Amino acid sequence: MARETGGNAADGSHFETSRRRFLGGSGLAALGAVMPLSRDGVGIPQAHAQAGPAAAPAAAKGPQYLKYPGKNEGLVVLGEKPLVAETPESLLDDDTTPIEKFYIRNNGQIPEEAKDPDAWKIIIDGEVNNKIEITLGELKSKYKAVTRRMVLECGGNGRGAFSPPARGNQWSNGGAGCAEWTGVPLADLLKKAGLKPSAKYTAHYAADLHLSGDASKPTISRGVRIEKAMDPNTLIVWGMNGKPLPNIHGGPVRLVVPGWAGSASQKWLTRITIRDREHDGPGMTEFSYRTPIKPMVPGDKGDPANFRILESMPVRSIITNPANGAKFAAGTKELKLRGASWAGDLTVKQVDISLDFGSSWQRATLEKPKNKYDWQRWTATVKLPTDGYFEIWTRATDSRGAMQPHLAGFWNPQGYGGNAMHRIAVLVG
Repeated sequence: MARETGGNAADGSHFETSRRRFLGGSGLAALGAVMPLSRDGVGIPQAHAQAGPAAAPAAAKGPQYLKYPGKNEGLVVLGEKPLVAETPESLLDDDTTPIEKFYIRNNGQIPEEAKDPDAWKIIIDGEVNNKIEITLGELKSKYKAVTRRMVLECGGNGRGAFSPPARGNQWSNGGAGCAEWTGVPLADLLKKAGLKPSAKYTAHYAADLHLSGDASKPTISRGVRIEKAMDPNTLIVWGMNGKPLPNIHGGPVRLVVPGWAGSASQKWLTRITIRDREHDGPGMTEFSYRTPIKPMVPGDKGDPANFRILESMPVRSIITNPANGAKFAAGTKELKLRGASWAGDLTVKQVDISLDFGSSWQRATLEKPKNKYDWQRWTATVKLPTDGYFEIWTRATDSRGAMQPHLAGFWNPQGYGGNAMHRIAVLVG
């Protein structure tokens, strides 16, 4: 399922063989390849970093790259039980993220692919006047489908930048993608079911088996406020980029709750129960998908009473071209940059680029989203004063004025809300 690479350089250049020490970073990488940022919480690009005079420590274990049918082998495996893999920023350079490049996040065992997708049954019950039991085939035939390009983002995206490290998969920026989703608004079914005045919250259930093998234990069961469930962009989907929803991405049918933590977008959806209170299923309590109300001391134990549910995801911008570690010919005078930005329930107001470690910034050209919850692509051209080593930083500002920070702030035990600026290193000459 995964393969490991050592990333040894090919031509003996010292730039390609000396990435052993940079703020605690270690390992080797080939120039022009996708390279990780340092995992010390600072987020400094490791590409091109030079070895110090002291004896270098033993090379660290290199990243594991995904080996999975239909998926790009450039995805980096963060966990195998359950399978979790992120997409390096340079593979997110498409306006619509191809299925093969879309990140993978599971919480339990991956179910077998449905033999008859249209027979898959979905139940809506709880605080409704009319319980609904509907097959996927009936859903397709009885309701009007819509297609929207929307960002889906893991709640832990950016976790790897927290210091001290937070619990969970150490995502950089690759727990996000923007696909064309086809399905029906959840609101259409909730209107058909008839919400009672007591309806406050949803509870989502799925077909994936708990890692323990205990069929009585839900792998994860999250929910959202009724207001978000009734958002016309919250969809029950069966299509991804014009194709049937792949099993690895929750097929034959899943929820897509755009702008909020991806854990709310239940894969392999079987039931939605409407509750008269905030849902308390697995993934809804203690520190799960919650951030501090009052800022806490980094590394402290934390008090669950001081935490609130993570809903809208924070603003983020990434550089998708060039890749971290790219090398350019001597005499190159300018670089053309491309990237993507998004801001949860909000929109992105501006994206800025720095070539001098944040001393000065220039505005990027920001495109309009195709529809609400689409990411906003951006472009910029930066002038290079000389040959040499450069870091390119990007920061986005959302429609309410919130700007990406230099570092992942507001530490929390499970590392949610980390949206530090993305930075890449390039070498000219």
